[in-house]
Amino acid sequence: METVRTKRDKILIIFAHPYPLQSRVNRLLLQEVQDIPEIKIIDLYEKYPDFYIDTPSEQQQLITADLIIFHHPFYWYSAPAILKQWQDCVLEEGFALGKGGSALHGKKLMSTVTVGHSKRSYQLGGYDRFPIEQFLLPYEQMAIHCGMQYLTPFVVYGAHRITESEVKDQARNYRQRILNHLSETDHE
Repeated sequence: METVRTKRDKILIIFAHPYPLQSRVNRLLLQEVQDIPEIKIIDLYEKYPDFYIDTPSEQQQLITADLIIFHHPFYWYSAPAILKQWQDCVLEEGFALGKGGSALHGKKLMSTVTVGHSKRSYQLGGYDRFPIEQFLLPYEQMAIHCGMQYLTPFVVYGAHRITESEVKDQARNYRQRILNHLSETDHE
C-alpha cells in the first residue's frame, strides 16, 4: 500500500494493521485520504513482513514530513507489534532524541486509532476505566522526547459495530482533519 509521491510529503501515515483486509473502518479511512497529494502512506506489515525495518529509509521519510500519523487498531490498549518494532529501530538516539537527535524537532505527531469499545466505555468508571488519551500517553511522551508536538488523537470508537454510514462519516471527518492541518501549515 506504499504510495509514492514526487514532491515533498507533508504528511506521513505509518499504518500498522496485521489484517487490513478484515478492517472495513481502517480500509475506508485510508481510502478517504490516499488521494491527497501531500500524503504518503506506509503499510508496515506489507513493507516489512519479516519485521526487519530499514532504519535509514524510514528516518529519511520522517525528515521530509511535517506531520507523522501513527494509524492502527488498538490491541490490548496498545499498537500492533510492528509499530513498536518500528519505533525501537527508527527513533534512535542521535536521530530522534539525545545528543544530536533533533531530526524530528518541531514536527507534529498524531495517533489515529480504531477501538472496539464505545466512547462511554473509555471514561472513568467505564468498562475500560480510563479515557483513551490516558492509554495513548506513551505516544505523547515519545513526541515530547523527540521535540515534537502531539496533536489530539483521531479515534473511531466501536469500530466493529458502527454502521456503514457512520464509517463513511468517520472517513470524511478524518479527511477533513488532515485537510485542516494542510490548510494551517500552508498559512504558517
